[in-house]
Amino acid sequence: MKTNQPAASPVLVIVAFAIVWVVWGSTYFFIQVAIHGFPPMLMGAVRFLTAGILMLIWCAIKGDKIWSRKDIITSGISGFLMLFIGMGIVIWTEQSLPSAMVAIMVSTNPIWFVALDKDNWKVNLKSKSTISGLILGFGGVFLLFGEAIFKSSQGAFSHQQLIALLLLLIGPIGWCTGSLVSKKSGSTAPARLNTAWQMVIAGILYIFAGAIHNEIGTFHPTQIPLQAWLAVGYLIVFGSIFGFSAYVWLLSVRPATQVSTHSYVNPVIAVLLGTFFGNEHISTLQLIGLFVILFSVLLVNLTKYSFKKSKPADEVLAEAK
Repeated sequence: MKTNQPAASPVLVIVAFAIVWVVWGSTYFFIQVAIHGFPPMLMGAVRFLTAGILMLIWCAIKGDKIWSRKDIITSGISGFLMLFIGMGIVIWTEQSLPSAMVAIMVSTNPIWFVALDKDNWKVNLKSKSTISGLILGFGGVFLLFGEAIFKSSQGAFSHQQLIALLLLLIGPIGWCTGSLVSKKSGSTAPARLNTAWQMVIAGILYIFAGAIHNEIGTFHPTQIPLQAWLAVGYLIVFGSIFGFSAYVWLLSVRPATQVSTHSYVNPVIAVLLGTFFGNEHISTLQLIGLFVILFSVLLVNLTKYSFKKSKPADEVLAEAK
């Protein structure tokens, strides 16, 4: 039987999966390392502006049409929602919450995507497994909030942490709304070019946010610890450039349903790194919440795993964002 995926080296496939699974899962831990030295908004500016410019250079080398007003505007809107609002909230909340806890909350992204994709409600909500997944997923979120509110009443969870947890409800909404904008934009530009502009525009927005928060005036590069610089370098090279490139390449050589397994692996990697290397404490209830959310994501995606033909790579890429 013929397949739509071109032949690829098994070794390269394994390496690419390892990057997408492990590297993307590790970014939560390295964000927290980075913001222990960098002002949070300027860290986002350095990460995304540098990665975006490097990707634009790559796109130019590949012969892509860099300057397209329509594509830049669309990328600007989706970049604002995904990388500035969605990822900005992740960066901001990691100042007060463990990186593992943040990763658990962000793992609800696939659930929010189905809930917000109004155009496909008639299709998605016909599936009992999808509806069950949505209910179970939000139940997992309420479980985490219930624990946080209880701990707050006992003085073990600060007011700032509670606000951060509430913000993490907005982050996935911004990320998924931006994904829907990107998906429905009708852009003919390669995914790498759209992502490059998303990063550049988000990076510029982070600079303005840093200025408003008075981070620029107090920023002294020579005072930033080496480990924070290394963490930002890791996020630029591995988290943004290599991770995204590996993901796009995997979509071209492997079934989309296989590539989407990163949704289940990333939060587990984040929890393991935060626990063993960041000395973070994850409660039993938080672990239960993680597994409830991951199982709900499985239920939401269950109908996709029965498809004999994978979705086009660009469509899956937009969903994953």
